[in-house]
Amino acid sequence: MASIKDVAAEAGVSVATVSRVLNGHPSVSADARTRVLAAVDALGYRPNAVARSLRTDQTRTLGLVISDVMNPYFTELARSVEEEARALGYSVIIGNADERPDLQDHHVTTLLDRRIDGLLVSPTDGGSPRMLDAARAGTPMVFVDRWIPGVDVPVVRSDGREAVRDLVAHLHGLGHRRLAIIAGPAATTTGRERVDAFREALGAYGLDLPDAYIGQGDFQADSGRRVTEGFLDLPRPPEVVFAADNLMALGALDAVRARGLRVPEDIALAAFDDIRWFVHTDPPVTAIAQPTGDLGRAAVHALVDRIEGRPGESVTLPARLVVRRSCGEPATAQSPSPVRRSTS
Repeated sequence: MASIKDVAAEAGVSVATVSRVLNGHPSVSADARTRVLAAVDALGYRPNAVARSLRTDQTRTLGLVISDVMNPYFTELARSVEEEARALGYSVIIGNADERPDLQDHHVTTLLDRRIDGLLVSPTDGGSPRMLDAARAGTPMVFVDRWIPGVDVPVVRSDGREAVRDLVAHLHGLGHRRLAIIAGPAATTTGRERVDAFREALGAYGLDLPDAYIGQGDFQADSGRRVTEGFLDLPRPPEVVFAADNLMALGALDAVRARGLRVPEDIALAAFDDIRWFVHTDPPVTAIAQPTGDLGRAAVHALVDRIEGRPGESVTLPARLVVRRSCGEPATAQSPSPVRRSTS
């Protein structure tokens, strides 16, 4: 491999001049810069990233700790983060927490030991000690998708409340009145927020969300299957199952089919977090879509701002409802308006 001394000899300049060119220093003549870059290209020289990081105290590397790499939502999020980081001159190292706080802590520790410049995290729960310590110590950090209330870190997330209201309006218009939800872990902000939004949207139509229609899942397919089986065993099963993430929705679909039932003829199904697979299921699944790519890109920009000494802004983007056939065919009659609650 060519060294910086080889580049200097090829270009007919000093090693210091080569270093200044590679680091973008303005005090180099145009002629010297042209000769150095030509020598770099001819020799295939690549600067030693480790040595450069020791000089500049920057590795141009970001860490990303996601909750579950098997979840297509987080896979797409990671892809958008990597693409945007690369466009800004950064590399990304990804750690999969697998919804486990201890594994999340392990990845945070490993990434910090590798001297990353900043950290993107989708917390698995209320927060692992190592991550909280890093945030309090001033490590450039951004929460993406999920967040930890009370921690002074920018949050890049989507707001699904309006989309959940649109979903309930759609279901009500189809004549559904008994609506159940498979909730995510209550320790996560998204797990709590989606149940609250669903209950609030039902209340606008004078509908209750009884405890029997709230099943506790864990954002994994097995829990969606288990909770749906419990719903189907009720004396009055729900007419609709709303899964608070895509994997639990796939588990719910498995449970319905295992009973010999059909979606939507026997029970309707909807999901939070749209994925490409939902177009190919039978039937295609109605879902709430988050702007995943935009979230990943916004998270990278917020983190780079923090790394470069700027505040880094929190960003909230709207989710949207994507209607497919898993809840039934639209009725011709107009849906009744929500119940207006008196504030007196």
